[in-house]
Amino acid sequence: MKIIKKIILILVSLLVVLFLGTFIYINIKLPDLPLLTNKIIDNALAKGARPIEGKQGYAHNDGTKIWYNEISPKDSIKGNILLIMGIANDALAWPDYFIKPLVDSGYRVIRFDNRGTGMSDWNINWTEENAYSLDDMADDVIAILDTLQIDKVHVIGASLGGMIAQTMSINYPHRVLTLTSMMSTGNIMDKELPPINQGKIFELLLAHVKYGLVKSETNQIKLQLTARLLLMGDTKYEIDVEDIANSVLYNLRNRRGYNPDASKQHIAATLLSGSRYEEFATLEIPTLVIHGTTDPLIDFKHGEKTHTIIPNSKNIWVEGMGHDIPPMFVDIIILGIIEHIENYEDE
Repeated sequence: MKIIKKIILILVSLLVVLFLGTFIYINIKLPDLPLLTNKIIDNALAKGARPIEGKQGYAHNDGTKIWYNEISPKDSIKGNILLIMGIANDALAWPDYFIKPLVDSGYRVIRFDNRGTGMSDWNINWTEENAYSLDDMADDVIAILDTLQIDKVHVIGASLGGMIAQTMSINYPHRVLTLTSMMSTGNIMDKELPPINQGKIFELLLAHVKYGLVKSETNQIKLQLTARLLLMGDTKYEIDVEDIANSVLYNLRNRRGYNPDASKQHIAATLLSGSRYEEFATLEIPTLVIHGTTDPLIDFKHGEKTHTIIPNSKNIWVEGMGHDIPPMFVDIIILGIIEHIENYEDE
């Protein structure tokens, strides 16, 4: 009996050491949150979430319901811009400081929740055998345009959203006026280019372990903050903790929160769809490629190759930018996008 007790004591001690070691390792690997984060989060929790501006609605694509949000300028509308966000992120991941200057320039901006995120349908019966593809996700965009009775649109996609925007431009060139592909790639499996940064993926998984196991509102906010810090490039900047806290709280309190299965479904859609290089070579849609030179997730060389293959495409290489859209680089990005759009309109 004494031997059994000793064995149990040893096992418990080993588990405690393992737990403490894992906790210490995770804290060493992950970046520190900004000063006063807890206080800012507490204030946000007390005040409540800031509501979404503009009109909201749903489109339907072959039984899949897609939530969208349209924000229009006060005066006349010069045109329509559609924003497509990246992997496992919903429409609210587009920062207000990116949307506002587009609206102020006279454009109606439409953003939406990719399937599997936000208020759009979550495929609870998803398997690798019935996985959806980027073609299906591009069809979701067309369903939104049809619902809003918009014939043609300027498309901006970030990361996975860039891949969806590329696919939409290939499959429905008559519905796309201009394409802007940001921090994206035409073939994530290109063996000639650096692969997805697995070290960064591992760090993001560690963040989910630290903040995702206990799904409190505070932890959900800290998880989003940590992800933003991990995806920064060489140029560091102060994160707007209050803005992110408000966005997360609105998602948790007024929407469906965050789908833990979205990442694997979106990754599967990307792998299922393969390369777009062959179609790029014949793409006639005016294209702008934007990429940060120190992107820690999708290497800058992917943006360079996309630009090289698409005929007559233009580019903006943002020195020091990572896999994000920081406020300090918004002016150069927005000015480039508006010039790209308006050059097309002048033709």
